[in-house]
Amino acid sequence: MKKAVFTVAAAFAICLLSNNLFAQATTTASTPSGDLVATLSGNPDYDASAIAIRAANLESTLKGAGPYTIFVPSNTAFSNLSSDKLDALMKDPATLATVLKGHVVSGTYDKAGLIKALATGTATLTTLDGQKLTLAVNDKKHLELTDAQGDKAQVIRFDMLGTNGVAIGIDAVLTK
Repeated sequence: MKKAVFTVAAAFAICLLSNNLFAQATTTASTPSGDLVATLSGNPDYDASAIAIRAANLESTLKGAGPYTIFVPSNTAFSNLSSDKLDALMKDPATLATVLKGHVVSGTYDKAGLIKALATGTATLTTLDGQKLTLAVNDKKHLELTDAQGDKAQVIRFDMLGTNGVAIGIDAVLTK
């Protein structure tokens, strides 16, 4: 009997947590109509990332089977970079590719998957370039990513689904 009560209480707590945690971010769950690059290209808030993916010659990788999770900077995140930094990145495909690979992990981590990964408080994911991203909930209950250099970004949008994974919108470009 105690085990059944505990199980129900735990399920109830998870439901409350998943609805209240990460309240700042919107969720966009729909049936995917294309791969992740197509999903980003068709989204007016994230099309700068699609352009950067093409400029970095990562399109064929991110159109591949995956699955991938892209922690994708919004157009506003790109516009917050200094014009010198943005110009330098766009003129150097190799450096741009390194920066973008630092936003991509293998596997699918939608909102539910991220909540599950955070069961112990933090989660560490390995990016395509072998770097570590640490995910944690900050004091304002926002999901925050921190890269190996200490750069931070907050999740602002969940579950932009593609046929080969999911894109999670963030408010900053994690640069190296």
